[in-house]
Formats: sequence, C-alpha cells, structure tokens
Amino acid sequence: MRLLHTSDWHLGRSFHRMSLLEAQRAVLDHLVTTVVERQVDAVLVAGDVYDRAVPPLSAVDLFDEALHRLAELEVPVVIISGNHDSPRRLGVGSGPLGKAGIHLRTTPESCGTPVLLPDRSGGGGDVACYGLPYLEPALARAALGAPRGGHQAVLTAAMRRVRADLAARPEGTRSVVLAHAFVTGGESSASERDITAGGVASVPVSVFDGVDYAALGHLHGAQALTERVRYSGSPLAYSFSESRHRKSHWLVDLDARGAVTAERVDCPVPRRLARLSGTLEELLEDPRFAPYTESWVEATLTDTARPYEPMARLEKRFPHVVSIVFDPAEDTEGGPGSYARRLRGRTDQQIAEDFVAHVRTGRDADDAERALLGEALDAVRVAAAETEGAGR
Repeated sequence: MRLLHTSDWHLGRSFHRMSLLEAQRAVLDHLVTTVVERQVDAVLVAGDVYDRAVPPLSAVDLFDEALHRLAELEVPVVIISGNHDSPRRLGVGSGPLGKAGIHLRTTPESCGTPVLLPDRSGGGGDVACYGLPYLEPALARAALGAPRGGHQAVLTAAMRRVRADLAARPEGTRSVVLAHAFVTGGESSASERDITAGGVASVPVSVFDGVDYAALGHLHGAQALTERVRYSGSPLAYSFSESRHRKSHWLVDLDARGAVTAERVDCPVPRRLARLSGTLEELLEDPRFAPYTESWVEATLTDTARPYEPMARLEKRFPHVVSIVFDPAEDTEGGPGSYARRLRGRTDQQIAEDFVAHVRTGRDADDAERALLGEALDAVRVAAAETEGAGR
C-alpha cells in the first residue's frame, strides 16, 4: 500500500502581504502529478487545509478543484481538520463526499471509526486509516471520556478508541493514524499557531504506539520522530523561520506486515527565502549577498542608527525584499532590547506570568496563580472556538 502523506497546506495564506495562491496551485498540481506518476493508493492530509476558519473563496475553489481531480483518479483521500480549520465548515458534506472517496474526519466522535482502504495489489489485508483531528482539550474531553484535560489526555483517549477498534479487526489489518498535534521531539518554527492549553502543548511520541504509521500535521518542517511517526511539514515556507526547510511530502510504503519505507518527494519552490544581516551599506555593496537578488529577503540591519529610507534603497538590489528587522550592534537605548525581541518564543502563559512578576516588582506568580492564569487562557480559547463554531 502506497500512501502520500501531506499536511499544512494553509490555503489562503499570504507571505508578508504577497499572495501565495499561484504557488499553492503549483503545489497541488505537483501533488496530483505525483499521485499519478508514483501510483499512490491513498492521500493523507493531516490538517490545516486552510489558513483560517473562514477562508477566502479563492482558497475554497482551489481545494475544491484538487478534490475533484483526485476523485476523478479514484484515489481515496483522508483529511482531518487542524487547529487553523473550522471543523464544522471543513466537515460539511462528509457523508456524500465519503461515497466519492473523499473522507473527512473533523469531530472527536469519529476518532475510532476508520476509513478502510483495500489493498488493490492483494498482497495484504485492509489498511484501517483513523483520523484524529486537532482536539482542543476543553472541547474534546467530554466527547472522548478523557479523565482530565490537556492534549496528552485527550489524544490518549482518542488512541484508546483506535486500539479498541483495531483489536476487533481481522488479523493482518494494517493501521494508519492521522493526527494534528505537537509531539515531543518535533522541531517547531515561527509559523505554527501556539496550541498551548493549560501550559502543556506537547504529547509524547509513545501516544501513537501500536499503529503501523502515524501521519502527523501541525509542525511545518518535515521530520521523522521515529520510522513510524513522521511530520510531512508544510509544502511551502510560510515564514522566514522556515528558510532552511526542505519542503516535501512523504511517500510511504506499507508492506503486507506493516513495515514502513518512506521517501521524501520535494515540492516546487516558487521563490527561495533568504535572511540577510549586516549594515545597510554592507547589504547594498557586499558581493557575498549577490546570490540572493531574486529571493524573498528578510534584511536585519545592524546599523547603530536607523538609516534613511532603508526599504527603498534595499529594493534597488533586492526587488523582493519584504521585511526589515532592526537589530543594532549596540543597544542605543541601554535597555534589554525591543519589546518584540523580548516576547519572541514566549507562550501566552509565560507572557501572562511575566506581566504578574512585572507589576509586582519581581514577585513571580505562585502555583495557584499560574493555574488560574492557565484556566483563564483556556476559557478565552474555548469561548473563541464556540463563537466561531456558532457562526457568529
């Protein structure tokens, strides 16, 4: 059984106000071509089809076109919702679409109900493909009967349903799980939306023990946590933190016993990303920056004083410069750096705790206060999710 594992398309997203629609179209064209040329038996999309809950119509049209092309090829597609998607909107029409081979899994209740993929080669049993959409702990806990909140608890409860269903399947049935989560050991980038809840964002890879392959989504860098647990990453770079990523899908072969062989299939690159650093004059004159004149450029200026009209001057050498960061070699303000720099890499929980310590002149939040802050942040997230789900 040959599977194409992809995720995090983020259809409708732009890059520093530059439309990526045609680049995303090229990626999906390449995906369909790969399905045909590499004789793929099924496509797995591990969440974040769209970049936001209410995507632009151009993104919806692009998704619709891709589904039609895959349906015409009679290649099954299994799709889960990610934390950027609206589960209710993405899941509309899941019943009739399933009859056409497009299988949408967007609710906690569907975690233990697999899509059964028959082995057309006759070399093995069915592949039971389970879809675990992004599970917001506060919303999914009751539906899954999890004993407590938190990502690990709800994913563990979902996997308990998977294992119970799999145990009742005929001997020789192989198993695949799609999940959208932050698994411990994965390398993140600045592009992923924080899914921290109650201060705990990641889950151990052991949560997925017992299945032949776990197709993960959420992190934008392709990576193998184990031979059987992998992130495909996003097919395009969505921030300069991904400038060193090799964008690809995983082509996964499952043999009759469930052994995994995986190969990376590179995605087309519309324009390379470059993070350049130096004084303005260095960036304009130094020959070592010549290879990046056609790249999308993030320029970090190290001048001790802000130069005059830096963007206009940089555009003469780098016509696709889209971002300027000021990072003077010496902090002329004598402070700890810019506000944005101080917040870089901090979670919402950590920022809230920092604020408490600041207003109380260095006295940190205690355990009870940290728990209250976590509950407050969770309540805001749940309220936002419920408002979006109600369509208000």
